[in-house]
Formats: sequence, structure tokens, C-alpha cells
Amino acid sequence: MLLSILGFLMVATFMTLIMTRRVAPLVALIVVPVLFGALAGQAPELGEMMLAGVTKIAPTAAMIMFAILYFGLMIDAGLFDPVVRRLLAVVHGDPVRVVVGTVILATFVSLDGDGSTTYMVACTALLPLYRRLGLNPLIMACLIILCSGIMNLTPWGGPTARAAAALQLEPADLFLPMIPAMALALAWLVLLAWLYGRAERRRLGRLELPAPPIPRAVPGAWNDQIAGISDLTLTEGGQVTVSTDPAACRPRLLWANAALTALLLGVLVASVMPLSVLFMLGFAVAALVNYPRMEELKARIASHAPNVLAMVSLVFAAGVFTGILSGTGMVEAMPKSLLALIPPSMGPYLAPITAALSLPGTFFVSNDAFYFGVLPVLAEAASHYGIGKPAIGAAALVGQPFHLLSPLVPSTWLLVSLSGVEFGDHQRFTMRWATATCVVLALGAMLLGVFPLRA
Repeated sequence: MLLSILGFLMVATFMTLIMTRRVAPLVALIVVPVLFGALAGQAPELGEMMLAGVTKIAPTAAMIMFAILYFGLMIDAGLFDPVVRRLLAVVHGDPVRVVVGTVILATFVSLDGDGSTTYMVACTALLPLYRRLGLNPLIMACLIILCSGIMNLTPWGGPTARAAAALQLEPADLFLPMIPAMALALAWLVLLAWLYGRAERRRLGRLELPAPPIPRAVPGAWNDQIAGISDLTLTEGGQVTVSTDPAACRPRLLWANAALTALLLGVLVASVMPLSVLFMLGFAVAALVNYPRMEELKARIASHAPNVLAMVSLVFAAGVFTGILSGTGMVEAMPKSLLALIPPSMGPYLAPITAALSLPGTFFVSNDAFYFGVLPVLAEAASHYGIGKPAIGAAALVGQPFHLLSPLVPSTWLLVSLSGVEFGDHQRFTMRWATATCVVLALGAMLLGVFPLRA
């Protein structure tokens, strides 16, 4: 019980510090777990725990570093210029179309089941539009992560495979019944995007192209990030370009870069090799093709070094956090204490209870800890009331849109970095909509008979 209390206090303290901006996330991720680990009486072992966490997260850090460098080179080379020009032509400066299009694009990109890839591709394509029109980037980050949370329920996404393995079921037994509920949740996100788009249209109006490259000044705490800068510029011929350095553009290599990126994403989806190795190779090939001269490549790497350093340092710090959370035993104690709060009289309602527990359960601890440690216990208890394993397994997947807001998810740090927003701001803005999305997902599943309200 002591470990459980310390674990919840540790996460709550971290969340409070970063959401109130009292401490930088990088510092909080290191200092907070060390203090609570010492309070747990395990100070002598903290060094080994931290190293274990950093070691486990190292492949993810390598993947993120080379992925940022790869997509950075592609932006510099002008790969996404035609995409942005086409998007600008379609949206006609209408914020509603941009925001609704965010959901559509993020949904399709999320089909590969990998959050990092979704964030890199979607943010690269959409952030220039948001900056060009003066839209709030928090809306973009919110919608992208919620789409990813829903599409993460695909069998190859991770959570469904874990839940199925823990319950000794086939992933299709959980995924196929959830498809209509997922569609309902995505429809809800389209509605949310439409409402936000309407609000942004009222605030900003329409932007006619061609127009000056500087985005209009808009009120809001996030305006400092976009005032006076724009990833979109207009060339002398009136063409729109994303690259901020015209000398780095490689228009003649457009199709070569497009083929390389398509091949990279295809190999990624096929899971032929680890992501870290894949992006290392992709970056090396992209560098040779686009910037064979050493001076040019050094300049490109230097331009992206601040983003790489900020992102990778946060990932390694998150490894410290998760290493101490796991090493002290808090990660096992926290879900068990949640289970102890369920009275026997609530047994017939274990399916919706499981859905509700999946929000804090996967937020405060990892997916592995929840699905392999807690879910089998819930399934065993539910079986005494006639609730089958597929129903409990499906209910346990409901919390995934909320799960991705956890500071323990490395890819979420990548999203906020690419979006140019603060992690705490992103959580404050998105948490209510993540909760609402989980509610829509759960209600849809119950209405469609995926799992019962009461046994």
C-alpha cells in the first residue's frame, strides 16, 4: 500500500509541476522519481534502476533522433512542398477544412499503428498550414493524438495484442467487435474538429492566397511561438515552399526522395527491422542523395540539432522516471490498489468498471503492467458473473486515447516537440477531450453489445 501511495503521489507531483510550469519537464522527470525513490527506502538501488530505465529506452531515443533528422532533411529538400501546395489549394484558407482535414489525415496515417510515425508525418504536413493560417497548434496536437489513440486499437498497434495475449485470445476476437465503436469515436472527432474549425474561422476569418508569408498576429499564450515566423514562404514565382532555406531545396530529387520515404514507411509497416536501425539507414541514404558534400550536411544537422537534443534528452529522462517506477515496485502496487477499491457488490458491473479503470490504469503505469498484471485478475473476477474474456478485453482497450497523454509514453514527447507546444499545455488542452473520446468509445461498445453494462 505504501508503494502504491508513493507511486500515485510521484506521478501527481510530476504532473502538477509541469502543468503549472514550476519546473521544466526535463528536470522534473529526473528529480521527482529520485526523491520518491529515496522516500521508498531504496536510495542505494536508484542508480541501477535509472540505468536500467535509460537502457530500455535507448532504442526509442535513437529512433526519434534519426527520425527527426531524416524528416528534417526531407523538409529541407522540399519533399513536402507539393503536398502543402495541394493542401492550400484544397482548404482555400478555410480553418474548418484544415482542422477537419487534420482528423482525416491523422486517421489514415495512424493505420500503421505506430504513434511516432503518425506524429512525424502528420505534423510535418499540417504544422506549416496551422502556422500559415494562424491556427492554434494545440488543436492539431489534440486531434492527432486522439486519432492515434483510437487507431492504436488495430491488432498490430500494440494494446490489442497485449490484451489478447494476456487473456489467451486471438487479437481479432477483441478488435473486430470494436470496429463500429471506433468508427463512432472517429465520427465524434470529426464533429469536435468541425466545432474547433468554426471557432477558429470566427476568430481569424479566411486567408486568401497568395498572401504575405508572415502569419497574422493572434491572441493567446501560444502566439509567441508563431509571431514573426512561418514555415511557408512564397517564391518569386508565387510557389509555396516549406523549406526555410532555399539553398537546401532539391526540387530535382523530389521523386527520389518520395520513393525513399515510401520505401522507408513500407519497410516500417512490414516490421522488417527495428525502427531505430531503419531510420539510421534512411537518414544515411537521404544524406548521401541530397547533401553529399560534408559542409552541406553539417549545416543541415546543425539546423536540426536543437530539436534533436531537446527531444532525446526528454526521452532519456523519461527512462529514468519509468526505471525508478518499475524498479521500486510501484508499477505493480498501483494497479493492485485500484483493484482493491472495487467492492464485491459491483461485480456485475465489472465490464464498465474495467473500461473506467483503463484510463488511470494505462496512464499511471505502462500498457504492459496494466494488460499483463491487472487485466487477467479482472477477467477472472468477471467470469464468476458470466462476463466473458472478450468482453473484458475489449473494455480494457477503451482508455487508449487517454493513455497517450501519459508522460510515460515516449512518442507523446515527440508530438509536443514537433507541434511546438509545451507538454503541460497539451495535457490541459487535450485531457477533457481524451476523456470524452473514451466515453464515446465505451458507450458505443456497450450500445453495440461488445461488452455489457451489467452482467
